[in-house]
Amino acid sequence: MAFNSKHLFQRKSHQQILDRLEEDAHAGGGMNKVLTVRDLTALGIAAIVGAGIFSTVGKACFDGGPGVIFLFIITPIVCAFSALCYAEFASRVPISGSAYTYSYVAFGELTAWIIGWALIMEYAIGNVVVAISWSSNLKTLLQNLGMNIPDYLSMSFFEVKSGNTEFMRLTESHGTITPDLTAYHNLWVNAPHLGSIPIILNFPALVITFLITWLAFVGIKESRTGSNLMVAFKLLVVCAVIAIGFFHIKPANWTPFLPNGMGGVMKGVSAVFFAYIGFDAISTTAEECKNPQRDLPKGMMYSLIACTVLYILLALVLTGMTKYTNLNTESFLANAFNSIGMYWLGGIIALSAVVATTSVMLVFQLGQPRIWMSMSRDGLLPPAFKRVHPKFKTPSFATIVTGLLVGIPAMVMDSNFVTDLTSIGTLFAFILVCGGILVLNKDKSGPRPKFKVPYINGRFLLPLIFIAIIVIFQYASPGTLSDFFNLNGIAKAENISYSDAFIERIPYFVFLIICSLMLVFSILRKLSLIPVLGVLSCFYLMTQLAVVNWAWFAIWLLIGLAIYFGYGVKHSNLRKLNA
Repeated sequence: MAFNSKHLFQRKSHQQILDRLEEDAHAGGGMNKVLTVRDLTALGIAAIVGAGIFSTVGKACFDGGPGVIFLFIITPIVCAFSALCYAEFASRVPISGSAYTYSYVAFGELTAWIIGWALIMEYAIGNVVVAISWSSNLKTLLQNLGMNIPDYLSMSFFEVKSGNTEFMRLTESHGTITPDLTAYHNLWVNAPHLGSIPIILNFPALVITFLITWLAFVGIKESRTGSNLMVAFKLLVVCAVIAIGFFHIKPANWTPFLPNGMGGVMKGVSAVFFAYIGFDAISTTAEECKNPQRDLPKGMMYSLIACTVLYILLALVLTGMTKYTNLNTESFLANAFNSIGMYWLGGIIALSAVVATTSVMLVFQLGQPRIWMSMSRDGLLPPAFKRVHPKFKTPSFATIVTGLLVGIPAMVMDSNFVTDLTSIGTLFAFILVCGGILVLNKDKSGPRPKFKVPYINGRFLLPLIFIAIIVIFQYASPGTLSDFFNLNGIAKAENISYSDAFIERIPYFVFLIICSLMLVFSILRKLSLIPVLGVLSCFYLMTQLAVVNWAWFAIWLLIGLAIYFGYGVKHSNLRKLNA
């Protein structure tokens, strides 16, 4: 079959998707429809209140001080824009696949593949971070019980290697060496060696990944029950932490409120955004919902609202109980209560952290196989990925591959590196989902969705919002906008070369171009304001991630494109159908 570039941008119709879903159901490949609004909300909370609230949020509080609550307000607003767009898509296209399927409908096959490949960063690679966090929480819990796992069997190889490298650099430059860097160095030197290579493997991360993969394999009903129980327990603990911590707040700890300015607050973007991702994982279970078009939008919004309230209250309590400088630890939540003598609560928090990260892993391990299943149905991946187990009614092969993809890297990867990659991949997916709504607003051929993003004409409001932001910046921080373009000044202030200063500003320049285009199109075509704000706010958060993350993300996409043009183009069902 001759290659035609037009095939790359062919879109699937709503009817084609629904017909294929019905064919699979008649062929015995359908999935169990058991999830309700309550279950979906619990799955959303399970994904959001997890690794972030028990691990990455501490670093964000350390960087931003008490003012980190601004980031806990900004991030859910960004997520809310995207959640509304996800909700409309879920109402239009009630099928597994999440942003991958939505992009296939809105933009065509090539974009769908790109977003499907990017979502691996959110679910599979993101779960590497969660598995590493679970291992750390388990270690803290066992230490509270008087037991211990050797460090070389409970830490990740590249995390220790990175810490040892930083230790050696600071030693040579006579810099300040923190206790954690010393611990990394000692482990690197004293761990058992195979030749010159130290044997450092995170076995607990591997074990929990395989256990969660087994639960995801045996069925959605079992996964739902386990998730609901874990969510109930961790919500009880988090609410208890907020209530008890409230009576130990010292207002003096909230001064200064912005110790490192808004720049310090925004340093926590990756950590805080990682804490919020997961609400979109609900959309991957569309085929297992009793009423997806009604229940999916509700589940997303309910879970996002509930978790936002919890995060803001928890950040205020934590930074009020102890100085923000004490929160840059793996077990910051338990340590905050240990510092005021409440060791018993520290132990309960450590247990809750293990439960919470377990529930997050479960949701993500459910999401990734269902995206691969959708891609396989379209012919873009080998047929094995769409195989549904005849007894358990789950995507069996895809679930096993996901377990391997998470468990093996979790033994060796550096969680900080993976966190940033997960965030940039997820933000990219959110941008395309919001952009997809803008495209579909012009397409009247599909069925009318039961939920639709409220239309607000952006012709006049978007320019006013831009003007307001510029005025606020100039008033709150005079000279910020002019200093932004002073690359010589930036290079001197950060002790880097002019070319490095320019490279670091590239994401911002791209963002300014996107803003200009969105402004022009909003004025000329009266674009809907909410999805436009979703695109711009997600893109802005991407600019807060280091350029090196953009480079790694670009490499990841190039690998994906090589697979697509090597396999997907030749086997695409849509291409065969329209040939």
